[in-house]
Amino acid sequence: MKISQLQPGKLTDAQMTKLLYNNMEDDHKKGDCIFVPGSSKAVIYRLPKAVKLYKNGRSKKILFSGGVVWEGAVLTEAELLRNKAIEMGIPDEDIIIEKESLHTKENVLASLLVLDRALGLHNIQRLIIVTTNIHMRRMHLSLKTFMPPWISFSLCMVDDKTTTQGKWFQYPYGRKRVEMEVNKIIHYVKRGYIIDEEVDISD
Repeated sequence: MKISQLQPGKLTDAQMTKLLYNNMEDDHKKGDCIFVPGSSKAVIYRLPKAVKLYKNGRSKKILFSGGVVWEGAVLTEAELLRNKAIEMGIPDEDIIIEKESLHTKENVLASLLVLDRALGLHNIQRLIIVTTNIHMRRMHLSLKTFMPPWISFSLCMVDDKTTTQGKWFQYPYGRKRVEMEVNKIIHYVKRGYIIDEEVDISD
């Protein structure tokens, strides 16, 4: 079944789980750059995973993307991620930042120019994507929509406290977030903002 055929609010917990989490496993391949989209808690959840991947030799470069300045902060998401990454031992010369984007689609679009200037898009064969598990499906669809077709993606999902694959339905806030994310994906696909694709959500 295609995502565009799904009806928001009519999916079971099992179907929503499959839509968001199925086939999002890491293939453990090396890449040309680790790509980390920002969020309000990216420093807590996404950054440690990205730093670990870098230190394990998965890639020699990290891109932090995000231009939102969250309440209580004075720096953009990307700048906060860079500063903390340097504190964690990542050399500044190996960090690329994109600090204009305000949401997932723009994370991808704004990063195209930044990546081209830093590495040359023609030189990039694989990006290692680091984001939370609940966000990875939408991020992956956005990447496949807007990135050049020769670029492949390794998907490195990070658990947060309320949207773990087997436990999100145990938390009211987790359920709210999952339902909102599922509805966003279906809405964006139906509007043509991101590509449609086949998904297996059979019980």
